[in-house]
Amino acid sequence: MAPRRPGLSAHAFFNSPSVKPVALLILLIALWDVSVRLFKIPPYLIPAPWDVFMAFRTEGGMLLQEAIPTTIATVSGFALSALIGIPLAMMIAGSRTVEGYLYPLLVFSQSIPKVAIAPLFVVWFGFGMVPKVISAFLLGVFPVIVAGVQGFKSVEGDMRDLARAMKASKLQTFAMVSLPHAMPAIFAGLKVSVTLAVVGAVVGEFVGANSGLGFVLQRSIGNFELPTMFAALILLALIGVVLFWVVDVIERLCVPWHASQRQDVFATA
Repeated sequence: MAPRRPGLSAHAFFNSPSVKPVALLILLIALWDVSVRLFKIPPYLIPAPWDVFMAFRTEGGMLLQEAIPTTIATVSGFALSALIGIPLAMMIAGSRTVEGYLYPLLVFSQSIPKVAIAPLFVVWFGFGMVPKVISAFLLGVFPVIVAGVQGFKSVEGDMRDLARAMKASKLQTFAMVSLPHAMPAIFAGLKVSVTLAVVGAVVGEFVGANSGLGFVLQRSIGNFELPTMFAALILLALIGVVLFWVVDVIERLCVPWHASQRQDVFATA
């Protein structure tokens, strides 16, 4: 029996998918700290990592409390994007008439900057959660629709012909052929949507809100509290990463065959 190499376990540990991003994050923080010290960047431009850590320590409770409305607005806007975007994608992919009328309008709506129209939501709906949810929805719904349309249209015609030959109804064809084939593309759109929903919620908080991490960012910039601003940005990034991970876990549960294919690709890379 061949002796076990002592470095093999360490090599496997440092090449594991969970360790790689942590190692890269530690490296980026070290480069950040070295750059601030080496180039003597003043704290009012870029704070040192230690200052950001102290901001988390002193104002962590406040930041976590302000993260709650931002997370609620993000999840609500993302849920609306999924509930409305997937049926719209089905309609557009299933009817050329609907596609001809609706698709150009959707593309046109995405050309309008959301920051420019977000103040209208405050005028119409007042200060509170509704403008933030609408902003998150408007940024998150388009990727769901585009990915869903591509997924439903990519179903091979031979598979549909086979379902018809087996005398399957339209509902059975959709449930057993079209939807499973389109699920990977739909989840790809949902992953993009959930990260854009975070941006949309912050845009809504920038325009008109008295709570949330967007409000903290705006107040910190006005008071030149750069460590607090960086801490809020890091917390926003963590919210996006966690929500992305949740969608990825749901995809693994709902589309296990696609997840196994993806793992095979990563294993051979």
